[in-house]
Amino acid sequence: MGIFELIFIAFGLSMDAFAVALCKGASIKKICFKHMVIVGIYFGLFQALMPMIGYLLGYNFIKKIEYIDHYIILILLFIIGVTMIRDAFKKEEVDNSLGFKNMFMLSIATSIDALSVGITFSFLEISILSSCLIIGVFTFFLSLIGVKIGNIFGNKYRFISCIIGGFVLILIGIKIFFEHLGIINF
Repeated sequence: MGIFELIFIAFGLSMDAFAVALCKGASIKKICFKHMVIVGIYFGLFQALMPMIGYLLGYNFIKKIEYIDHYIILILLFIIGVTMIRDAFKKEEVDNSLGFKNMFMLSIATSIDALSVGITFSFLEISILSSCLIIGVFTFFLSLIGVKIGNIFGNKYRFISCIIGGFVLILIGIKIFFEHLGIINF
């Protein structure tokens, strides 16, 4: 596998993280570079670690949990999406959206697909360290950009951004769920 194919894989894997980063940016009232870096590190690190874990675990283990991974993604994204929608209606401006628990759940939810990519990499005998580094760095930078873009539009339209962002997370979870069930294929 060449570098261009790996970049396309990194781009595809990072799209969920980018979408969630947009939502995170919209939920932060006053953004600073630190916020962007926090989101980028979480998403980039998890997108880099999951292929490595998949590579190390191998095909047999994934086959055992494959039937429930879409449930995990659906539940995590649904909970976070509903929380964003509920928070849009709150009067107080509590901004704990970058807390460990929230970011950890989002990072796992947006990187589970990367686990199976790692398994594929083991079959193709691809250099896993360089692949994980490319995927992680690519996701890191796309997440930085996503937070900034989300914040630019989110501050002007905070209420509607939180509502839309929450629904986007829920819809991503539903899409992944239906893809795993074989009902839709995108």
